[in-house]
Amino acid sequence: MSKLDNSNVFSICKTVVICGLILYVCTIFFFNDSDQYPSSDHLLSSLKFTRCPSTTQTSTSSTNTSHLFFGLLGSEKAWHYRKSYIESWWRPNVTIGHLLLDVPPQGDDLLPWSLNSPPYKISDNVSKLLKETNHVESRVLRMVHGIMEVVREAHEGVRWVIMGDDDSIFFVDNMLDILAQYDHTKYYYFGGHSEFILSNYWYSFNQGFGGAGIILSYPLAREFANNVMSCLKRYAHLRSADRTTMLCLADLGVNLSPLQGVHQIDLRGDISGFLSYHPKSLLMSLHHFDMVDPIFPSMDRAQSGFHLQNAAKYDQSRMLQQTICHKRSSNWTFSVSWGYSAHIYEKIMPRSWIQRPIETFKTWQPSPNPPHYMFDVRSSSRDPCEAPHVFFFKSIVKTPRNEILTTYTRGWPRGIGICLSAGNFSAEYVSEIHVYSPATKRIQVEVQISHIESSPI
Repeated sequence: MSKLDNSNVFSICKTVVICGLILYVCTIFFFNDSDQYPSSDHLLSSLKFTRCPSTTQTSTSSTNTSHLFFGLLGSEKAWHYRKSYIESWWRPNVTIGHLLLDVPPQGDDLLPWSLNSPPYKISDNVSKLLKETNHVESRVLRMVHGIMEVVREAHEGVRWVIMGDDDSIFFVDNMLDILAQYDHTKYYYFGGHSEFILSNYWYSFNQGFGGAGIILSYPLAREFANNVMSCLKRYAHLRSADRTTMLCLADLGVNLSPLQGVHQIDLRGDISGFLSYHPKSLLMSLHHFDMVDPIFPSMDRAQSGFHLQNAAKYDQSRMLQQTICHKRSSNWTFSVSWGYSAHIYEKIMPRSWIQRPIETFKTWQPSPNPPHYMFDVRSSSRDPCEAPHVFFFKSIVKTPRNEILTTYTRGWPRGIGICLSAGNFSAEYVSEIHVYSPATKRIQVEVQISHIESSPI
């Protein structure tokens, strides 16, 4: 090739590169200036100027409590008896966010406002919003619009916005461990399914049930807030806040990433069978706390919430994590749901069978035909070889040997005789079970093990 040809090629390449750079700069300028465009009532217009999130981290610092902003939806009427649920896990001057009430608090039991409760704010004027959107349901409008109201108050540095109800218990440390695995600068929508299969069928298998908590990365929450009015107009006919939220987020191009540890608790009655056989995932929330029996039989609901958090203060990553072991000299099987319960079976039972929750609970609504639940269950049994001796969490201490000792005391006499299989022994005389655990957080132990397993030999 001649020198002239080389010169022409070089000139052409130079021109292409310069044009590409100019186009790139213009593109950045155009999209960064997209906030100047007003939102529209029409789907295409409301999405036209949606800005895609960055694909790189804006900060290398690890996620901590200051990066989470909680928005808890409640009512003044219910807060009189629900505030203990939130106060069991809320950390004054540590956790950040507020409670959205429908009207100002009243009564000597609420005023002066407790320092152990989240600070409260009053929801925006719902009547005015109803006129603007022609929405059919004021309750739904208030809940969906509440996301925008929470985002409006979020401080600089927030990475995740967490919406939930005032009858839920959250496990903040576990949330941090989960969310630290994700890039907060991208669009994420986390939540949990309902345990009751028909609830998912009636509403959607793709929605997060918001009472148990939905988690939005801040860029997504901000974009949702920018489009909330057009969304409420678009879905003014819907009577479900969770479904409306899901559809608004889907219109922004984001679908649910479900988390197993987020529990709607669409169950009734005694949920000890569910809590005693928790899946191998970090416990993040328990909703509908006042719609089920107290989870500890000797306590009321308020006391139960604080008691469960007593164990959580030592190590949230172990909460409800099931451990199964056998004492073959007595033909016993142990199942421990850390921080909640322990069971003894008078027979060597396969782990695959023990991992299935006992159906001590009832369906959320009458449901004559199975399937009822989004998980496997086994029926309660009066067979002494299959029915466990049940013990509940009593106390927790740190031992001089740097271990955590949890004690579980018998809930009630089993009273159905002993298992007559050859060589078996009765466990009726056992009044307490002591469980020793390392002081190191379970999740840190797992990380250490994974590093060892992945290291070259």
